[in-house]
Amino acid sequence: MRKLIKGLRDFQTSYFSQHQELFEQLAHGQKPRVLFIACSDSRVDPNLITQAQVGELFVVRNAGNIIPPYGAANGGEGAAIEYAIHALGIEQIIVCGHSHCGAMKGLLKLNELEEEMPLVCDWLKHAEATRRVLKENYSDHHGEELLELATAENVLTQIENLRTYPVVRSKLYQDKLSLHAWIYHIETGEVFAYDPVHHAYVPPQSQFTVYVEDEATPEVHFPGARWLPPEQSERIYRGSGAKQIDHKLSLP
Repeated sequence: MRKLIKGLRDFQTSYFSQHQELFEQLAHGQKPRVLFIACSDSRVDPNLITQAQVGELFVVRNAGNIIPPYGAANGGEGAAIEYAIHALGIEQIIVCGHSHCGAMKGLLKLNELEEEMPLVCDWLKHAEATRRVLKENYSDHHGEELLELATAENVLTQIENLRTYPVVRSKLYQDKLSLHAWIYHIETGEVFAYDPVHHAYVPPQSQFTVYVEDEATPEVHFPGARWLPPEQSERIYRGSGAKQIDHKLSLP
């Protein structure tokens, strides 16, 4: 606690004083450009990862970066989504999972979790679609590899869950909203974004490359291939509505 109090003092005397004009403007209202849905994990900091300024991100955080389908829960996630889109006019939503996610570890052993942490177990049931995808498509994977697959599949599940919200579907229909699935690697600082065109996770910046339409197979270097088996992309393409993610991305 002493460290936090010292940090508060440093913030007030240093950062705040240097950006006082910005905070005075923010006092009159917020105009964030992106809704960033992330895990509560202390190792994940949306503003740090994106180097976003105060006021640029509207953030929702919980265990496992989970968005319950519309009507499945009365938590704050749905209210935050509705407010972000309807009241703040946000047109970009990012769901960001991360490596070594404790929530995904729990999802892989729900039976054990039910006795030790029943509330966590109940919450993770909102990611049942992810668990079922893993069980039916990746039964031959184990350990860290399965955990990484769980993380990759879960962000796509949450994108699908987002689509069940009326305010989201309406804006998607009007082509006024884009959904993005990201994965952050704690150990390397890398971020990968799901590309529905190439059915793979790629560096976000590569999605802004202009490809020649006649090119049969645009070359996409995928550093994440070392940790994500290629069959996952094929499974996503064959069996997941996530391939419908709006790929008309625009810089926030």
